[in-house]
Order: sequence, then C-alpha cells, then structure tokens
Amino acid sequence: SVSCSFFLSSYHNHFKPTRYCKHPLFSSRSKYEHSSPWPAFIETLREDSVTKHMETLSAFKVLCGKCGNGLGHEFINDGPEEGQSRF
Repeated sequence: SVSCSFFLSSYHNHFKPTRYCKHPLFSSRSKYEHSSPWPAFIETLREDSVTKHMETLSAFKVLCGKCGNGLGHEFINDGPEEGQSRF
C-alpha cells in the first residue's frame, strides 16, 4: 500500500520538507496509468485514509486523514472508467 511518506520520498522536490505520518492512503491495486506525471489511483485504501474539501466543481483538495498534510486533488469523473474519480 501507499502511505503518507510516499509523497516525500518519491516527489521530495515538489513538496515542503515535513514529517510524514505513514498513514495508509491507497492500495497498489487501485493504481492505474494516466497521462499526468503523478501516480493515479481510483480509490483510497480506507474511508478514513484522506479528508477532502471541495476546491472547484470538478476537484477536491485531498489531505492525509491522520496528519492533514496536503496530498493533491481528487478529480471528479476523470478516472479510467466513466463515473470514476482520479486521485
């Protein structure tokens, strides 16, 4: 599974250095190929893995469900299949 520390270790040049909590976020089974340079997932590992706040009509700001670190966005209806979102 992918945890909060994943984002620091793989993309440290894009995030401020901070302490990450290693809270489980996504299963590798929900990962898929997308045209963006970022890893793409269709769902979180657990319901409490992340918290979300609507940022636009088509995107939620996504935060770690445990420590609140910013993780990026959930893009509504931008997943691999119709009706699926992309994290």
